[in-house]
Amino acid sequence: MNASRILIITNGHLSRNPRPLKEADTLGRAGFDVTVLGVRHHAAAEATDVALLRTAPFRRLSVDFLPAAPSAPPGERAAIFTRRLRLRLARLAATRLGWLSMESLGPSSDLLRAATRHAADLTLVHNEVPHWVGTRLLSAGHRVAADIEDWHSEDLLPHARAGRPLSLLRATERTLLHRAAYSSTTSQALAEALHTRYGGRRPIVLSNSFPLQPDPRTGPWGEPPAFFWFSQTLGPGRGLEEFLAAWTRTVHPSRLVLLGEPPAGYRAQLLAPLAPTRRADIAFLPLVPPAALPSLIARHDIGLALEQSDIVSRDLTVTNKILQYLNAGLAVVATPTAGQREILGRAPDAGRLVDFADSTAAAADLDALLADRSALARHQAAARRAAAETYCWERVSPVFLAAVAKALRVTLP
Repeated sequence: MNASRILIITNGHLSRNPRPLKEADTLGRAGFDVTVLGVRHHAAAEATDVALLRTAPFRRLSVDFLPAAPSAPPGERAAIFTRRLRLRLARLAATRLGWLSMESLGPSSDLLRAATRHAADLTLVHNEVPHWVGTRLLSAGHRVAADIEDWHSEDLLPHARAGRPLSLLRATERTLLHRAAYSSTTSQALAEALHTRYGGRRPIVLSNSFPLQPDPRTGPWGEPPAFFWFSQTLGPGRGLEEFLAAWTRTVHPSRLVLLGEPPAGYRAQLLAPLAPTRRADIAFLPLVPPAALPSLIARHDIGLALEQSDIVSRDLTVTNKILQYLNAGLAVVATPTAGQREILGRAPDAGRLVDFADSTAAAADLDALLADRSALARHQAAARRAAAETYCWERVSPVFLAAVAKALRVTLP
């Protein structure tokens, strides 16, 4: 196989975009010449990226939004200033004047410019702004594949959708499904919904799984059992308020560990309705590097996948939470979204679906899980088994590599 050149475009840092990171690593180790084009805008994430890149089988290009060092050439400082100003003006135009553009969501023009300059045999686009870049590359005759991890035109809470270029997002999605060499997504439910809406080629399903970590259930359980939830952003619209309304009604002791970056004031807002005794049972953890997350998850007992079904994208997709919990051998408590019903339909003993709309009934479900430690152990063993047999990257990566090879018309060794 010749070293076909592959460009992967994402909208941020590799350490905060695990799906393109897994793809880049897999393709690089399979012998492809891989470059990842992203955006540098967060200092802590950049430090993690630099550490990742030391041993990565791929290279990186970046559109830089981090402040330039005082010693940087004037041209570099001016370019960063111009990018930041253009993005700010695009967002102001969208929110105050209703002038909707892809630039209001991210540096679309800068990413397109960088992608056009980089010769590639296949370009893989992730996230909403790179998706738009992919449509422009298709129009210029380039070969493009698209990963639709989230349904961006059907995502977010209503107030967050205001000022978003929804018509442009829908046109982008339609173009990719009809013209991309292939498209991929995270669940059969989302693949079917996208195909029903737009037609074109039905996306292949690549689950949000991770490489199988060493068997994690080797130490003693925590006491009392610990619920665990994580995300990059710890904020509203993630199901935490509904979970707490049920959790505070439970009678069996347990702890709650939340990992993520809360916006200003959110932690106090989340804890305000709770009695002081329950607040003491909640721990907040900062973000950790991707390599440290699996072992940290495995120190807990029950993983919370609290996606909300009233947001179409959240209902249909499968985020990495539930699959990380399976990998780490945690019992799963999941809301009954279409995507999560799909996972637990294939691994019914790995946990339980809980509807937190009725906090009293949900509390009874949580108490039943906490009360029976032998049943909890069976859930945990089943979770780990589901990861090993189905929901790990070792099972998914051959499907991904086959799609790339077919798009490039090359033969894998």
